[in-house]
Amino acid sequence: MKQFAAILITILLYNCASEEQHDFTLKGHIEGLKKGTVYLQKQTDSVMVTLDSLEINGNSMFELHAALEEPELLFLKLDKNDDDEGTVVFFADKGITEVNSTLKTFNYDAKIKGSKQQDVLEEYLLMMSKFNDKNLDMIKESFESQIAQDSTKYNNIQANFDNLLKRKYLYTINFAVNHKDSEVAPYLAISEISNTSVKYLEEIYNALDAEIKTSKYGIELEELIALRKAEAKNQ
Repeated sequence: MKQFAAILITILLYNCASEEQHDFTLKGHIEGLKKGTVYLQKQTDSVMVTLDSLEINGNSMFELHAALEEPELLFLKLDKNDDDEGTVVFFADKGITEVNSTLKTFNYDAKIKGSKQQDVLEEYLLMMSKFNDKNLDMIKESFESQIAQDSTKYNNIQANFDNLLKRKYLYTINFAVNHKDSEVAPYLAISEISNTSVKYLEEIYNALDAEIKTSKYGIELEELIALRKAEAKNQ
């Protein structure tokens, strides 16, 4: 009996040890998807690297895994075996993230639940959508003023375009500074306003918590600032 118990314990320990451990798990469901392939990817030096993939054949639910050293942006790519592909971008952290979407509008219907960084990013994107809606309205008004050959209205709209762009930049700067404890802050600086004044990039970097400064995007922001300063000296 004792020998049997020892064997059973050995088997259980072996099974536990042999199970692959993952820092990050992505659980997903794409309503309406019958056949295709989903890819979990990250960007490294401007190259998309596939971390995991799964072929879908009948079951629209899936699970993908990856090693994740720290929070960073990941990509869920859907290949439906035709020319129509889609990608959902999200901020991942160790643990489990869930993505639910639909086949018809994969990019736009995605509901993401997971990291606190994703919550911060979605707060930012919500405001950006309002800026973008205003921008589309201005494009329409600009087009109409050109057709009507109303130069005064056209010039006013162009001035409003410039003001809207400044407001978007200022909002991004303030948002990043106010979220200095999140990896989203340096990410926004390098992805959304990398061409803004070095003074503002430094303002964001200097405001970051020490832990965020040493994160992937904190280091990239520091490198961007150094590059911009070097370029200014050489001009």
